[in-house]
Amino acid sequence: MTSRETPPADLLVDPVAPAPRRRRVHPGILVAAVAFIALLGAAGFRAAPSVLMVPLQEEFGWSRGVLSLAVGINLVLFGLTAPFAAALMDRFGIKQVVSVALVVIAAGSGFAVFVTASWQLVLLWGVLIGLGTGSMALVFAATIAGRWFVKRRGLVTGVLTAGSATGQLIFLPIIAAATQSSGWRTASIIIAIAALAVVPLVLLFLHNHPADRQVTPYGAPADEIVVPPTRQKGSAMRAIRVLREASHHRTFWALVAGFAICGATTNGLIGTHFIPAAHDHGMGEVTAAGLLAVVGVFDIVGTIASGYLTDRFNPRVLLAVYYGLRGVGLVMLPGMLSDSVHPSVIAFVIVYGLDWVATVPPTVALCRQAFGENGTIVFGWVFASHQLGAAAMSVAAGFLRDQTGAYTIAWFGAAGMCLVAALVSFQIRRLPTGVSGTSRSGGTPETA
Repeated sequence: MTSRETPPADLLVDPVAPAPRRRRVHPGILVAAVAFIALLGAAGFRAAPSVLMVPLQEEFGWSRGVLSLAVGINLVLFGLTAPFAAALMDRFGIKQVVSVALVVIAAGSGFAVFVTASWQLVLLWGVLIGLGTGSMALVFAATIAGRWFVKRRGLVTGVLTAGSATGQLIFLPIIAAATQSSGWRTASIIIAIAALAVVPLVLLFLHNHPADRQVTPYGAPADEIVVPPTRQKGSAMRAIRVLREASHHRTFWALVAGFAICGATTNGLIGTHFIPAAHDHGMGEVTAAGLLAVVGVFDIVGTIASGYLTDRFNPRVLLAVYYGLRGVGLVMLPGMLSDSVHPSVIAFVIVYGLDWVATVPPTVALCRQAFGENGTIVFGWVFASHQLGAAAMSVAAGFLRDQTGAYTIAWFGAAGMCLVAALVSFQIRRLPTGVSGTSRSGGTPETA
């Protein structure tokens, strides 16, 4: 064959033919990763009160009850802000709401170094930080999972929920060590810096909706038409309207009751009072903080596993099992605390860690199943009950400690509450997909 001859057709290669495209990482994975990191930044302050309570008491002479009041207000606003934050994310975008929330957290933690009176602590720890962290509550994780994922939604919810546990894991030993070596003010500054450090990542990579990247949600058909959501006006009124409609369902109240007990027995009791209680028994604060950090380690495992199980099993059964195991642990705790670490205490923190927020994925799934497109806002209200329960237990346990000199009544009372939550959760029925008045079968919704 001469140089001028044309080669056979089967040997021709189109020089401009596109090379086979490599499968790209779905943008939803990156969004979920940034959301995870953002939750780490917000987790720092939520871990701080239990470590800073004793140093503040020693410096200012404030009682555990007063300090618990500041934490209680924080927990209340942390919860009550959540449903409005979900509506605000629909109105202004996830990126905008989360960025502002991180700045507010940093401001509250940074200005806390100047407090000289208890009311200032209540204003910063309670009001300012409560509003900031409430805007990044677990409803944030539910929003990301709901918008960006069709497949593996439960697993993603579990992973994002574990972000808070990971933040606790990272910050608790750091805060405790910084407090011991340099004082509680240094620890507060560390939290402020950590929150601010996340803001650039949020602004660059936390996209509001798959349509912003011209893709479908992860697991959705590739040819599905993705339309950006219409911006919902009247965010506050929408959140209140959804609450009014959801309140006609027994499932809503069952979830509210169970999640209130969940908050009381995690953030309210163990999260706030475990380190002070261990200190009462002679255990060092850094050691106690390390144990609480171990709770965070196993919380990551437990929450991700719960998300995996939620994709495969009945969520109400999972909730009943989780609450039951938690109650058993609380009954055993008073006999375990001492001035040193024993295998029984390690066993407690492992089991409690696996169960810490394992309740979130099945609760989110039940809200979505029952209330459809309003499920995220409904979960915001359910999460508000979580924080109200946490606030009530935080304050009650602090005053019980002041009155009796021990936390024993609080431990046993919380164990009984877990039994109630297990029974209530197990009796949750399958309800309609939305609050619009029609069920799966076309009938009227089950009402209270």
